[in-house]
Amino acid sequence: MSTVEEVGAWIEAELPGMLEEAQIPAASVALLADGHIVSRSAGLLNTATGVEATDDSVFQIGSITKVFTATLVMQLVDEGLVDLDRPLRQYVPDFTIADEAARDSLTVRQLLSHTAGFEGDYFDDTGMGDDCVEKFVPVLAKAPQLFQPGERFSYNNAGFIMLGRLVEVLRDAPYNTVLRERIAEPLGMPHFATDAYEAIRFRAAIGHVPGPDADFVPAPTWNLARSNSPAGSMLSMTAGDLLTFAVMHLDGGVAKDGTRVLSEESATAMQQPQVHLPDLGLLGTDWGLGWEYNSWDGGPVIGHDGNTVGQASFLRIVPGKNIAVAMLTNGGNPFTLYDAIMPRVLHELADVTVPPNPAPTDAAGPAPAAHRIEGTYSSSVSDSTVTVDEQGRIWLEQVMKGIFADMAPDPEPVELLPWRADTLVPRTPTMGMYMPHAFVGDDGEGRALYLHTGRADRRVSA
Repeated sequence: MSTVEEVGAWIEAELPGMLEEAQIPAASVALLADGHIVSRSAGLLNTATGVEATDDSVFQIGSITKVFTATLVMQLVDEGLVDLDRPLRQYVPDFTIADEAARDSLTVRQLLSHTAGFEGDYFDDTGMGDDCVEKFVPVLAKAPQLFQPGERFSYNNAGFIMLGRLVEVLRDAPYNTVLRERIAEPLGMPHFATDAYEAIRFRAAIGHVPGPDADFVPAPTWNLARSNSPAGSMLSMTAGDLLTFAVMHLDGGVAKDGTRVLSEESATAMQQPQVHLPDLGLLGTDWGLGWEYNSWDGGPVIGHDGNTVGQASFLRIVPGKNIAVAMLTNGGNPFTLYDAIMPRVLHELADVTVPPNPAPTDAAGPAPAAHRIEGTYSSSVSDSTVTVDEQGRIWLEQVMKGIFADMAPDPEPVELLPWRADTLVPRTPTMGMYMPHAFVGDDGEGRALYLHTGRADRRVSA
Protein backbone atom coordinates (compact mmCIF):
# COMPACT_ATOMS: atom_id res chain seq x y z
CA MET A 1 0.00 0.00 0.00
CA SER A 2 1.03 3.62 -0.55
CA THR A 3 1.32 6.50 1.88
CA VAL A 4 -1.18 9.35 1.79
CA GLU A 5 1.59 11.67 0.59
CA GLU A 6 2.33 9.38 -2.35
CA VAL A 7 -1.34 9.16 -3.31
CA GLY A 8 -1.71 12.92 -2.91
CA ALA A 9 1.26 13.48 -5.23
CA TRP A 10 -0.33 11.19 -7.83
CA ILE A 11 -3.61 13.12 -7.67
CA GLU A 12 -1.79 16.45 -7.92
CA ALA A 13 0.02 15.31 -11.06
CA GLU A 14 -2.90 13.60 -12.76
CA LEU A 15 -5.96 15.64 -11.72
CA PRO A 16 -5.73 18.34 -14.45
CA GLY A 17 -5.66 15.69 -17.18
CA MET A 18 -8.47 13.72 -15.55
CA LEU A 19 -10.62 16.86 -15.43
CA GLU A 20 -10.04 17.50 -19.11
CA GLU A 21 -10.99 13.95 -20.03
CA ALA A 22 -14.16 14.11 -17.93
CA GLN A 23 -15.04 17.66 -19.11
CA ILE A 24 -15.16 18.79 -15.48
CA PRO A 25 -14.27 22.46 -14.90
CA ALA A 26 -12.88 21.92 -11.38
CA ALA A 27 -12.56 19.39 -8.60
CA SER A 28 -11.22 19.18 -5.08
CA VAL A 29 -10.13 15.88 -3.59
CA ALA A 30 -9.25 15.29 0.07
CA LEU A 31 -7.72 12.17 1.61
CA LEU A 32 -7.69 11.08 5.24
CA ALA A 33 -5.03 8.62 6.35
CA ASP A 34 -2.47 8.35 9.13
CA GLY A 35 -4.56 10.78 11.16
CA HIS A 36 -4.24 13.79 8.87
CA ILE A 37 -5.93 15.25 5.80
CA VAL A 38 -4.29 15.95 2.43
CA SER A 39 -6.18 18.05 -0.15
CA ARG A 40 -5.54 18.56 -3.87
CA SER A 41 -7.54 20.82 -6.24
CA ALA A 42 -7.43 21.87 -9.89
CA GLY A 43 -9.45 23.61 -12.59
CA LEU A 44 -11.82 26.57 -12.72
CA LEU A 45 -14.61 27.24 -10.23
CA ASN A 46 -16.44 29.26 -12.88
CA THR A 47 -15.48 29.12 -16.54
CA ALA A 48 -17.06 32.54 -17.07
CA THR A 49 -14.85 34.29 -14.51
CA GLY A 50 -11.73 32.12 -14.68
CA VAL A 51 -11.38 31.83 -10.91
CA GLU A 52 -9.16 28.85 -10.13
CA ALA A 53 -9.98 26.12 -7.64
CA THR A 54 -7.86 25.93 -4.50
CA ASP A 55 -7.97 23.70 -1.46
CA ASP A 56 -10.03 26.34 0.39
CA SER A 57 -12.68 26.52 -2.36
CA VAL A 58 -16.22 25.53 -1.38
CA PHE A 59 -18.43 23.24 -3.44
CA GLN A 60 -22.00 22.15 -2.76
CA ILE A 61 -22.10 18.68 -1.18
CA GLY A 62 -25.70 17.99 -2.24
CA SER A 63 -27.28 14.96 -0.62
CA ILE A 64 -24.26 14.24 1.59
CA THR A 65 -26.12 16.85 3.68
CA LYS A 66 -28.50 14.02 4.62
CA VAL A 67 -25.80 12.51 6.83
CA PHE A 68 -25.51 15.87 8.62
CA THR A 69 -29.29 15.85 9.11
CA ALA A 70 -29.14 12.27 10.38
CA THR A 71 -26.42 13.33 12.83
CA LEU A 72 -28.65 16.11 14.17
CA VAL A 73 -31.45 13.58 14.67
CA MET A 74 -29.14 11.16 16.46
CA GLN A 75 -28.07 13.97 18.80
CA LEU A 76 -31.73 14.22 19.77
CA VAL A 77 -31.73 10.47 20.38
CA ASP A 78 -28.67 10.88 22.61
CA GLU A 79 -30.58 13.43 24.70
CA GLY A 80 -33.63 11.22 25.05
CA LEU A 81 -35.77 13.60 23.00
CA VAL A 82 -36.39 11.16 20.13
CA ASP A 83 -37.07 7.43 19.96
CA LEU A 84 -36.18 6.08 16.51
CA ASP A 85 -39.04 3.58 16.58
CA ARG A 86 -41.80 6.03 17.44
CA PRO A 87 -43.90 7.69 14.72
CA LEU A 88 -42.66 10.97 13.30
CA ARG A 89 -46.11 12.43 13.89
CA GLN A 90 -45.56 12.16 17.63
CA TYR A 91 -42.92 14.88 17.26
CA VAL A 92 -44.24 16.74 14.20
CA PRO A 93 -48.06 16.67 14.62
CA ASP A 94 -48.77 18.55 11.38
CA PHE A 95 -46.90 16.00 9.24
CA THR A 96 -49.30 14.60 6.65
CA ILE A 97 -49.22 12.42 3.53
CA ALA A 98 -52.00 10.99 1.38
CA ASP A 99 -52.17 7.63 3.19
CA GLU A 100 -53.44 8.32 6.73
CA ALA A 101 -52.51 4.91 8.13
CA ALA A 102 -48.93 5.26 6.87
CA ARG A 103 -48.84 8.85 8.11
CA ASP A 104 -49.69 7.74 11.62
CA SER A 105 -47.32 4.76 11.75
CA LEU A 106 -44.11 5.60 9.91
CA THR A 107 -41.17 6.03 12.23
CA VAL A 108 -38.08 8.19 12.47
CA ARG A 109 -35.94 5.10 11.76
CA GLN A 110 -37.84 4.45 8.53
CA LEU A 111 -37.24 8.03 7.39
CA LEU A 112 -33.52 7.79 8.17
CA SER A 113 -33.20 4.54 6.19
CA HIS A 114 -35.37 5.61 3.21
CA THR A 115 -38.02 2.98 3.93
CA ALA A 116 -40.93 5.34 4.71
CA GLY A 117 -42.62 4.28 1.47
CA PHE A 118 -44.20 7.55 0.34
CA GLU A 119 -43.12 9.30 -2.83
CA GLY A 120 -40.40 11.73 -1.92
CA ASP A 121 -39.24 13.81 -4.89
CA TYR A 122 -40.94 17.14 -4.24
CA PHE A 123 -38.91 20.30 -4.75
CA ASP A 124 -41.47 23.02 -4.09
CA ASP A 125 -39.88 26.40 -3.36
CA THR A 126 -41.43 27.84 -0.19
CA GLY A 127 -39.25 30.92 -0.06
CA MET A 128 -35.97 32.00 1.50
CA GLY A 129 -37.26 32.71 5.00
CA ASP A 130 -36.34 30.77 8.13
CA ASP A 131 -39.83 29.23 7.98
CA CYS A 132 -39.27 27.60 4.57
CA VAL A 133 -38.98 24.05 5.96
CA GLU A 134 -42.10 24.54 8.07
CA LYS A 135 -43.96 25.80 4.99
CA PHE A 136 -42.90 22.68 3.08
CA VAL A 137 -44.79 20.33 5.43
CA PRO A 138 -48.23 20.80 3.77
CA VAL A 139 -46.71 20.04 0.35
CA LEU A 140 -46.63 16.35 1.27
CA ALA A 141 -50.39 16.12 1.75
CA LYS A 142 -50.46 15.00 -1.90
CA ALA A 143 -47.65 12.41 -1.58
CA PRO A 144 -48.95 8.91 -2.41
CA GLN A 145 -47.78 5.76 -0.64
CA LEU A 146 -45.75 3.46 -2.90
CA PHE A 147 -45.51 0.65 -0.35
CA GLN A 148 -46.06 0.06 3.34
CA PRO A 149 -43.57 1.75 5.70
CA GLY A 150 -40.56 -0.48 6.29
CA GLU A 151 -41.27 -2.77 3.34
CA ARG A 152 -38.38 -1.79 1.06
CA PHE A 153 -35.88 0.95 0.16
CA SER A 154 -36.75 3.96 -1.99
CA TYR A 155 -34.61 7.09 -1.80
CA ASN A 156 -36.69 9.87 -0.30
CA ASN A 157 -35.64 13.53 -0.35
CA ALA A 158 -38.84 14.75 1.28
CA GLY A 159 -38.37 12.31 4.13
CA PHE A 160 -35.16 14.10 5.08
CA ILE A 161 -36.87 17.46 4.84
CA MET A 162 -39.29 16.13 7.45
CA LEU A 163 -36.34 15.04 9.58
CA GLY A 164 -35.05 18.59 9.28
CA ARG A 165 -38.43 19.81 10.48
CA LEU A 166 -38.22 17.37 13.41
CA VAL A 167 -34.91 19.02 14.35
CA GLU A 168 -36.46 22.48 14.09
CA VAL A 169 -39.44 21.59 16.28
CA LEU A 170 -37.38 20.02 19.05
CA ARG A 171 -34.59 22.62 18.95
CA ASP A 172 -36.97 25.57 18.49
CA ALA A 173 -34.65 27.05 15.85
CA PRO A 174 -34.27 27.06 12.04
CA TYR A 175 -32.52 24.06 10.52
CA ASN A 176 -29.51 26.02 9.26
CA THR A 177 -28.97 27.58 12.69
CA VAL A 178 -28.99 24.18 14.39
CA LEU A 179 -26.68 22.77 11.72
CA ARG A 180 -24.09 25.46 12.35
CA GLU A 181 -24.35 25.49 16.15
CA ARG A 182 -24.36 21.72 16.69
CA ILE A 183 -22.04 20.48 13.95
CA ALA A 184 -19.96 23.14 12.16
CA GLU A 185 -18.90 25.13 15.22
CA PRO A 186 -18.03 22.17 17.50
CA LEU A 187 -16.04 20.57 14.68
CA GLY A 188 -14.21 23.77 13.74
CA MET A 189 -15.17 23.87 10.06
CA PRO A 190 -13.99 27.29 8.80
CA HIS A 191 -15.31 27.04 5.23
CA PHE A 192 -18.93 26.11 5.89
CA ALA A 193 -21.84 27.80 4.09
CA THR A 194 -25.50 26.96 4.57
CA ASP A 195 -26.70 29.15 1.68
CA ALA A 196 -25.55 31.41 -1.15
CA TYR A 197 -25.28 34.43 1.15
CA GLU A 198 -22.62 32.62 3.18
CA ALA A 199 -20.94 30.87 0.24
CA ILE A 200 -20.16 34.20 -1.44
CA ARG A 201 -17.67 34.90 1.39
CA PHE A 202 -15.44 32.13 0.01
CA ARG A 203 -14.02 30.94 -3.30
CA ALA A 204 -17.30 29.29 -4.29
CA ALA A 205 -17.80 26.89 -7.19
CA ILE A 206 -20.77 27.25 -9.47
CA GLY A 207 -22.22 24.24 -11.23
CA HIS A 208 -21.86 23.73 -14.97
CA VAL A 209 -24.53 22.18 -17.18
CA PRO A 210 -24.61 21.10 -20.84
CA GLY A 211 -24.58 24.08 -23.21
CA PRO A 212 -25.86 24.46 -26.76
CA ASP A 213 -22.59 23.29 -28.32
CA ALA A 214 -22.17 20.10 -26.28
CA ASP A 215 -19.80 21.84 -23.88
CA PHE A 216 -20.51 22.70 -20.24
CA VAL A 217 -21.46 26.24 -19.25
CA PRO A 218 -22.14 27.93 -15.90
CA ALA A 219 -25.55 26.95 -14.55
CA PRO A 220 -28.27 29.63 -14.66
CA THR A 221 -28.81 29.31 -10.91
CA TRP A 222 -26.52 28.42 -8.00
CA ASN A 223 -28.84 26.41 -5.78
CA LEU A 224 -32.05 24.46 -5.42
CA ALA A 225 -34.91 25.55 -3.16
CA ARG A 226 -33.95 26.44 0.43
CA SER A 227 -36.89 24.38 1.69
CA ASN A 228 -34.90 21.31 0.63
CA SER A 229 -31.87 22.25 2.74
CA PRO A 230 -32.11 19.23 5.11
CA ALA A 231 -32.06 16.96 2.04
CA GLY A 232 -29.14 18.74 0.35
CA SER A 233 -30.04 21.82 -1.69
CA MET A 234 -27.44 24.36 -0.51
CA LEU A 235 -24.81 23.23 1.99
CA SER A 236 -21.26 24.00 0.82
CA MET A 237 -17.79 23.40 2.23
CA THR A 238 -14.27 22.40 1.27
CA ALA A 239 -13.34 18.77 0.70
CA GLY A 240 -11.11 19.06 3.77
CA ASP A 241 -13.96 20.28 5.97
CA LEU A 242 -16.13 17.42 4.73
CA LEU A 243 -13.45 15.02 5.94
CA THR A 244 -13.39 16.82 9.29
CA PHE A 245 -17.02 15.71 9.61
CA ALA A 246 -16.03 12.19 8.53
CA VAL A 247 -13.27 12.07 11.18
CA MET A 248 -15.82 12.78 13.90
CA HIS A 249 -17.83 9.74 12.80
CA LEU A 250 -14.68 7.61 12.60
CA ASP A 251 -13.67 8.71 16.09
CA GLY A 252 -16.91 7.64 17.71
CA GLY A 253 -18.59 11.06 17.69
CA VAL A 254 -15.68 13.10 19.10
CA ALA A 255 -14.25 16.24 17.47
CA LYS A 256 -10.49 16.63 17.08
CA ASP A 257 -10.34 18.91 20.15
CA GLY A 258 -12.11 16.30 22.27
CA THR A 259 -15.58 17.85 22.11
CA ARG A 260 -18.26 15.16 22.01
CA VAL A 261 -20.64 15.87 19.13
CA LEU A 262 -22.39 12.49 19.04
CA SER A 263 -22.41 9.52 21.37
CA GLU A 264 -20.27 6.56 20.41
CA GLU A 265 -23.41 4.40 20.41
CA SER A 266 -25.15 6.65 17.90
CA ALA A 267 -22.10 6.99 15.66
CA THR A 268 -21.87 3.19 15.54
CA ALA A 269 -25.62 2.73 15.03
CA MET A 270 -25.64 5.06 12.03
CA GLN A 271 -23.16 2.79 10.24
CA GLN A 272 -25.16 -0.43 10.67
CA PRO A 273 -27.24 -1.72 7.73
CA GLN A 274 -30.99 -1.22 8.13
CA VAL A 275 -32.28 -2.32 4.71
CA HIS A 276 -30.86 -4.26 1.76
CA LEU A 277 -30.95 -2.53 -1.62
CA PRO A 278 -31.82 -3.88 -5.06
CA ASP A 279 -28.82 -4.51 -7.31
CA LEU A 280 -28.03 -0.88 -8.14
CA GLY A 281 -24.23 -0.76 -8.34
CA LEU A 282 -22.84 2.60 -7.23
CA LEU A 283 -25.73 3.25 -4.82
CA GLY A 284 -24.51 0.62 -2.34
CA THR A 285 -25.54 -2.79 -1.07
CA ASP A 286 -27.44 -1.60 2.03
CA TRP A 287 -28.50 1.58 3.81
CA GLY A 288 -27.94 2.57 7.41
CA LEU A 289 -29.24 5.51 9.47
CA GLY A 290 -28.24 8.16 6.94
CA TRP A 291 -25.16 6.37 5.62
CA GLU A 292 -24.94 4.33 2.43
CA TYR A 293 -23.30 0.96 3.18
CA ASN A 294 -21.09 -1.07 0.83
CA SER A 295 -19.98 -4.61 1.66
CA TRP A 296 -16.85 -4.48 -0.52
CA ASP A 297 -13.74 -6.66 -0.21
CA GLY A 298 -11.48 -5.01 2.36
CA GLY A 299 -14.38 -2.98 3.76
CA PRO A 300 -17.09 -2.39 4.70
CA VAL A 301 -17.20 1.12 3.24
CA ILE A 302 -19.80 3.72 4.18
CA GLY A 303 -20.48 7.01 2.42
CA HIS A 304 -22.91 9.11 0.45
CA ASP A 305 -23.11 10.95 -2.88
CA GLY A 306 -24.68 14.27 -3.75
CA ASN A 307 -25.94 16.16 -6.79
CA THR A 308 -27.24 19.71 -7.12
CA VAL A 309 -27.35 22.15 -10.03
CA GLY A 310 -24.30 21.06 -12.02
CA GLN A 311 -22.32 19.93 -8.96
CA ALA A 312 -21.61 16.40 -7.76
CA SER A 313 -19.93 15.07 -4.63
CA PHE A 314 -18.69 11.73 -3.31
CA LEU A 315 -17.67 10.65 0.19
CA ARG A 316 -16.26 7.21 1.06
CA ILE A 317 -15.14 6.09 4.53
CA VAL A 318 -13.50 2.84 5.63
CA PRO A 319 -14.35 2.74 9.36
CA GLY A 320 -12.15 -0.21 10.25
CA LYS A 321 -9.04 1.44 8.81
CA ASN A 322 -9.65 5.16 9.49
CA ILE A 323 -9.45 6.02 5.80
CA ALA A 324 -11.73 8.49 4.01
CA VAL A 325 -11.90 10.17 0.60
CA ALA A 326 -13.96 13.20 -0.46
CA MET A 327 -14.40 14.35 -4.06
CA LEU A 328 -16.22 17.57 -5.00
CA THR A 329 -16.88 18.58 -8.62
CA ASN A 330 -18.72 21.31 -10.53
CA GLY A 331 -19.96 19.85 -13.81
CA GLY A 332 -19.06 17.56 -16.68
CA ASN A 333 -18.98 13.79 -16.19
CA PRO A 334 -18.29 13.28 -12.47
CA PHE A 335 -18.64 9.50 -12.54
CA THR A 336 -15.79 9.33 -15.04
CA LEU A 337 -13.60 11.09 -12.48
CA TYR A 338 -14.93 8.83 -9.72
CA ASP A 339 -13.89 5.78 -11.71
CA ALA A 340 -10.44 7.23 -12.30
CA ILE A 341 -9.74 8.16 -8.67
CA MET A 342 -11.83 6.36 -6.07
CA PRO A 343 -10.97 2.70 -6.83
CA ARG A 344 -7.24 3.40 -6.97
CA VAL A 345 -7.18 5.57 -3.85
CA LEU A 346 -9.17 3.12 -1.71
CA HIS A 347 -7.00 0.25 -2.91
CA GLU A 348 -3.73 2.14 -2.29
CA LEU A 349 -4.70 3.49 1.13
CA ALA A 350 -7.07 0.87 2.55
CA ASP A 351 -6.61 -2.29 0.44
CA VAL A 352 -10.30 -2.04 -0.50
CA THR A 353 -11.47 -3.42 -3.82
CA VAL A 354 -14.12 -1.17 -5.37
CA PRO A 355 -16.25 -3.25 -7.75
CA PRO A 356 -16.62 -1.90 -11.28
CA ASN A 357 -19.61 0.31 -11.84
CA PRO A 358 -22.51 -1.01 -13.91
CA ALA A 359 -21.81 -1.03 -17.65
CA PRO A 360 -22.92 -3.03 -20.68
CA THR A 361 -20.97 -6.28 -20.97
CA ASP A 362 -20.91 -9.27 -23.28
CA ALA A 363 -20.84 -11.48 -20.18
CA ALA A 364 -24.30 -10.37 -19.05
CA GLY A 365 -26.94 -13.04 -18.78
CA PRO A 366 -30.27 -13.04 -20.61
CA ALA A 367 -32.69 -10.16 -20.26
CA PRO A 368 -35.79 -10.56 -18.09
CA ALA A 369 -38.87 -11.84 -19.88
CA ALA A 370 -40.86 -9.17 -21.69
CA HIS A 371 -43.96 -10.01 -19.67
CA ARG A 372 -42.11 -9.14 -16.45
CA ILE A 373 -40.79 -5.73 -17.46
CA GLU A 374 -43.08 -4.20 -20.11
CA GLY A 375 -45.39 -1.46 -18.87
CA THR A 376 -45.49 2.09 -17.55
CA TYR A 377 -44.01 3.06 -14.19
CA SER A 378 -44.93 6.42 -12.72
CA SER A 379 -43.86 8.99 -10.13
CA SER A 380 -44.35 12.70 -9.59
CA VAL A 381 -41.13 13.26 -11.54
CA SER A 382 -41.71 11.13 -14.65
CA ASP A 383 -43.62 8.43 -16.48
CA SER A 384 -41.33 5.64 -17.72
CA THR A 385 -42.62 3.23 -20.36
CA VAL A 386 -40.72 0.01 -21.08
CA THR A 387 -41.32 -1.89 -24.32
CA VAL A 388 -39.70 -4.87 -26.06
CA ASP A 389 -39.51 -4.80 -29.87
CA GLU A 390 -39.73 -7.70 -32.34
CA GLN A 391 -35.95 -8.19 -32.20
CA GLY A 392 -36.09 -8.53 -28.42
CA ARG A 393 -34.47 -5.16 -27.75
CA ILE A 394 -35.67 -3.34 -24.64
CA TRP A 395 -36.57 0.34 -24.83
CA LEU A 396 -37.25 2.93 -22.15
CA GLU A 397 -39.10 6.15 -22.93
CA GLN A 398 -39.24 8.63 -20.07
CA VAL A 399 -41.49 11.69 -20.04
CA MET A 400 -40.60 14.20 -17.34
CA LYS A 401 -43.20 16.08 -15.30
CA GLY A 402 -43.49 19.34 -13.40
CA ILE A 403 -40.39 21.50 -13.13
CA PHE A 404 -38.34 18.71 -14.71
CA ALA A 405 -40.37 18.89 -17.92
CA ASP A 406 -39.06 22.41 -18.50
CA MET A 407 -35.44 21.34 -18.00
CA ALA A 408 -35.49 18.08 -19.94
CA PRO A 409 -35.02 17.76 -23.72
CA ASP A 410 -37.68 16.09 -25.83
CA PRO A 411 -37.72 12.43 -24.79
CA GLU A 412 -35.99 9.88 -26.98
CA PRO A 413 -36.18 6.12 -26.42
CA VAL A 414 -33.16 4.67 -24.62
CA GLU A 415 -32.11 1.10 -25.23
CA LEU A 416 -31.60 -0.95 -22.07
CA LEU A 417 -29.14 -3.86 -22.03
CA PRO A 418 -28.80 -6.78 -19.61
CA TRP A 419 -26.38 -6.33 -16.72
CA ARG A 420 -27.26 -8.69 -13.88
CA ALA A 421 -30.47 -10.69 -13.37
CA ASP A 422 -33.39 -8.21 -13.28
CA THR A 423 -31.15 -5.13 -13.51
CA LEU A 424 -30.55 -3.45 -16.87
CA VAL A 425 -28.33 -0.54 -17.93
CA PRO A 426 -28.64 1.96 -20.79
CA ARG A 427 -26.50 1.53 -23.88
CA THR A 428 -24.97 5.00 -23.40
CA PRO A 429 -23.88 6.68 -20.13
CA THR A 430 -25.09 9.92 -18.55
CA MET A 431 -22.47 12.03 -16.73
CA GLY A 432 -20.14 9.05 -17.11
CA MET A 433 -22.53 6.61 -15.44
CA TYR A 434 -24.67 3.76 -16.76
CA MET A 435 -27.70 4.15 -14.50
CA PRO A 436 -28.96 0.73 -13.33
CA HIS A 437 -32.67 0.03 -13.80
CA ALA A 438 -33.82 -2.80 -11.53
CA PHE A 439 -37.20 -4.47 -11.94
CA VAL A 440 -38.32 -5.56 -8.48
CA GLY A 441 -41.34 -7.08 -6.79
CA ASP A 442 -44.13 -9.15 -8.27
CA ASP A 443 -47.74 -8.16 -8.90
CA GLY A 444 -48.93 -11.74 -8.50
CA GLU A 445 -48.89 -12.35 -12.27
CA GLY A 446 -45.13 -12.37 -12.77
CA ARG A 447 -44.81 -8.68 -13.61
CA ALA A 448 -42.45 -6.35 -11.75
CA LEU A 449 -44.18 -3.98 -9.35
CA TYR A 450 -41.48 -1.32 -9.50
CA LEU A 451 -38.87 0.11 -11.82
CA HIS A 452 -36.12 0.93 -9.32
CA THR A 453 -33.33 3.43 -10.00
CA GLY A 454 -32.77 4.24 -6.36
CA ARG A 455 -36.36 5.44 -6.29
CA ALA A 456 -39.10 2.87 -6.68
CA ASP A 457 -41.48 3.97 -9.46
CA ARG A 458 -44.66 1.89 -9.24
CA ARG A 459 -46.21 0.09 -12.19
CA VAL A 460 -49.38 1.87 -13.36
CA SER A 461 -50.15 -0.12 -16.51
CA ALA A 462 -49.27 -3.39 -18.17
